[in-house]
Amino acid sequence: MSNESWGSRVGLVLAMAGNAVGLGNFLRFPVQAIDNGGGTFIIPYLVCFLLMGLPLLFIEWSMGRFGGRYGHHSTPFILDTMDKRRFWKYLGVFGLFTNIAVAAYYCYIESWALSYAVKSLMGVFGGMSQAEVSAHFDEYVGLGTNWPITFWILCLALNTWVLSRGLSGGIEMVAKFAMPLLIMFGILLAVQGLTLTAGEKGAINDGWVGLNWLWEPDFSTIWSPKVWLAAAGQIFFTLSVGMGTIQCYASYMKSKDDIALNAMSAGWMNEFVEVVLGAAVVIPICVGYFGIEDMKQIVADGGGFGLAFKTLPYLFNNWGDVLAIVAGFSWFGLLFFAGITSSLAMGTPFMGFLEDEFGFNKMKAALSFGLFILLLGAPAVIFFNEGVFDEFDYWAGTVSLVVFAVAEVVLFSWVFGMKRGWKEITDGADITVPTIFKFIIKWVTPLILIAVFIGSLDSIWDTIMFNKETGYLSKPENHNIIIMGRLILLAVYLGLSFLVYVAYTRRRKTGRIT
Repeated sequence: MSNESWGSRVGLVLAMAGNAVGLGNFLRFPVQAIDNGGGTFIIPYLVCFLLMGLPLLFIEWSMGRFGGRYGHHSTPFILDTMDKRRFWKYLGVFGLFTNIAVAAYYCYIESWALSYAVKSLMGVFGGMSQAEVSAHFDEYVGLGTNWPITFWILCLALNTWVLSRGLSGGIEMVAKFAMPLLIMFGILLAVQGLTLTAGEKGAINDGWVGLNWLWEPDFSTIWSPKVWLAAAGQIFFTLSVGMGTIQCYASYMKSKDDIALNAMSAGWMNEFVEVVLGAAVVIPICVGYFGIEDMKQIVADGGGFGLAFKTLPYLFNNWGDVLAIVAGFSWFGLLFFAGITSSLAMGTPFMGFLEDEFGFNKMKAALSFGLFILLLGAPAVIFFNEGVFDEFDYWAGTVSLVVFAVAEVVLFSWVFGMKRGWKEITDGADITVPTIFKFIIKWVTPLILIAVFIGSLDSIWDTIMFNKETGYLSKPENHNIIIMGRLILLAVYLGLSFLVYVAYTRRRKTGRIT
């Protein structure tokens, strides 16, 4: 990939948007909104997008394009170009580690969506009660049939094949196909949800009741630290910041290509998909059939998976045989496209690293990534019910994001310096970036990130010490398996750090230090 570039600006923006638009837009965002008071959550969410999300997008696009000038396409050496102190390279390992560790379980969820899309076409859920739909999912993740493993391996093979075709011939091609279909499926479902009428097709509320609840804030709880912490956390998930994927994508841009407008376009497209489509599909349909309080209980019992896989297939049956099949295929097809555009992005930093530092070609790098994800993902798949999946999600998909984001904003704003950083952001820009962002990036964004990290310390400590009162952490019989999962993640980080050390040593011997 090191000699590649994007085929078109549209393809780049769609690929970047596809990287950000993922399963969290449709599984995590509705849950966060429901758990944190609906409209009460939206205000801090949008504030965090402006004060943390957009600044991080500017930073990561800038860092990527800057590192790309020196032929670097992964965060260890992108960070190294910005400051020569060696520890930055090893903090940059998080930009490899996070993608590999998240992809290890993310591709499994992606395979659920593909499998359920096929099951919807086959009419598997037709006539099932809610209890039967729920039991079907429990049997599925419990590996009660061959479907989970078959579709998981199929998804891994598909990701590997697309990645082997490179940027324009693979990732960009998929983004141009998947993103319009994703939006089309989302609009179809949103229309169906919003046009629900109480007393018809089994609904007890109009579809607009759910949307009104989402957009009517309760100002008595607006300053709750819990709500603001949840909002800031959702921004990490939804924009894929703190991962290293954006830097990798941006590193294949030309040195004078615009990043300001591209970052804004990808960011706002993601917000449209999440806030408009993500909220307009799940919440109106669930409120239409269950009411607000029962919807909250479903989320409390099963989270995003409870809504997406245990509930919606049952609710679609109220729409008639044909429309139930169309709605089920649209919903799970939407989730699959959201998933694969993100998992493809997760493969690019590791591939770029192997190509840059060890001379791998695209096929060899893609196969290496696919094999790595197969081996690393196996414990999360096999021990799903024992909590390994959740451990991977917590440490790689939550804690690692915050740690890396804090590191990169400090490096960009305070070490590399805002004067040079602002020049990188505005160089070649097709829009005028408001100068207030200089102040926000240097002061406000770091403070928010540090507050998020400090606010998470109690949770981190409780997780390490198995202090949770409920859930898998409280089951002593699972502790050894969970510790195994943690040791696997630690081994992956240390192994990647060793590869970075080897690559750096090779660069010194060959005089390729930039």
